[in-house]
Amino acid sequence: MKKSTLYYVSSLNGNDDNDGLTPQSPFLTLDKINGLSINAGDKILLEKGSVFDNQFLHLKNCGDINSEPIEIASYGDSDRPPIINTNGNGIWFQDYGVPLDYRGHVYKGNVSSSVLLYDVENIIVKDIEIANKEEFTTLEDYSAPDKMDRTGVAVVAQNRGTLHSITLKNLFIHDVNGNVYNKHMNNGGIYMTAFKPADEEKTGVARYDGVTVDGCYVKNVSRWGIAVGYTYRHADFATKFLDDETFKKFGNENILITGNYLKNVGGDAITPMYALKPLVEHNVSDSCALEINDRYYTKAGKRMGKVAAAIWPWKCKDALLVYNEAVDTKLNQDGMAYDADSGDGTTYKYNYSRLNEGGCIMFCLGEAVNNTFTNNVSYDDLGGILSPSGNPDAYVADNEFYMRKGVPLKRKRNHGKMTLKNNKITIID
Repeated sequence: MKKSTLYYVSSLNGNDDNDGLTPQSPFLTLDKINGLSINAGDKILLEKGSVFDNQFLHLKNCGDINSEPIEIASYGDSDRPPIINTNGNGIWFQDYGVPLDYRGHVYKGNVSSSVLLYDVENIIVKDIEIANKEEFTTLEDYSAPDKMDRTGVAVVAQNRGTLHSITLKNLFIHDVNGNVYNKHMNNGGIYMTAFKPADEEKTGVARYDGVTVDGCYVKNVSRWGIAVGYTYRHADFATKFLDDETFKKFGNENILITGNYLKNVGGDAITPMYALKPLVEHNVSDSCALEINDRYYTKAGKRMGKVAAAIWPWKCKDALLVYNEAVDTKLNQDGMAYDADSGDGTTYKYNYSRLNEGGCIMFCLGEAVNNTFTNNVSYDDLGGILSPSGNPDAYVADNEFYMRKGVPLKRKRNHGKMTLKNNKITIID
């Protein structure tokens, strides 16, 4: 077994002519790391206080689930974490290989990412700061339809089958002003995707088993805050009822999104996708959907309309969302705190919502089945607390709804079916 290697990088006292193997002889730039073959167990350590302007860290085709994890972290005594400040560099080409579930969605094009993990598994990225900003002088330029897609951290599965054990922990990701229209490009704070392999028969289906996003602070990003797992195999999930075996073959497993705080997100805050039993817990969404409106979202063309919510699963089976908080989601065609969207068996329990302009919870369309919303608290949500949007069987019980006078319990023009039981409604001034 090859011995693991520690690589040190410092913008403060590094030199690219160094060997990069000790704190006394660090590399100067991340480009030196991008040119290396990283092996299982290797560590890439960035010196605290360093600022890597116009740089990026892109790893490809590395890691081994049967060996020690690769680690990207920090070292040194400064109180400030190292920052990768990409400024629109780090451009790579994204291509799902197939059109998406709605033909109007963009599925290929150039993306700028500060950190890119492409066919990488058994890796931990922690304790660093990431930004990927472009300065715009006019709102028209900011809202341009062909604006660059940008990510803080982009993760891609394609040609190594199932990728295991990817952990993002204690990252501060901010000022990533991507393209608000392109909801399924690797676009926003953290976005993970699966693309069609070059030879699926040989490598297996590209998917994830074991993703943890823990304790990250994601601020001022667009379009998404955290999204895990949009897949080129989306057609395998185009049914109302979903079985476990479909996910074990084509979808994602063991997805944990926990303890994250998201502030000022242009679109949706947190979404696990195509996942079996994902757990979303102890997260806070504070002001999302800020750009899903007629002021910013002006040139969508054939792309989907103005829809975004805070914390919700897409096409998942038995998703569990507990102890989350969603505050101040802005009004759009959705605009609610929570949404059981086209999934089977979604459970919301012990969550809190407040001042969400589209209400508290939506059960979205006919493929949202076996979903429950129990023991949650909604305080002064607006627009209509519950949105049974064409769903067949939502169960809403034992919740507390503190409602402003004049706000309806059910959002207008929503005609799905709900069972309401033992909910407490209190009118507030």
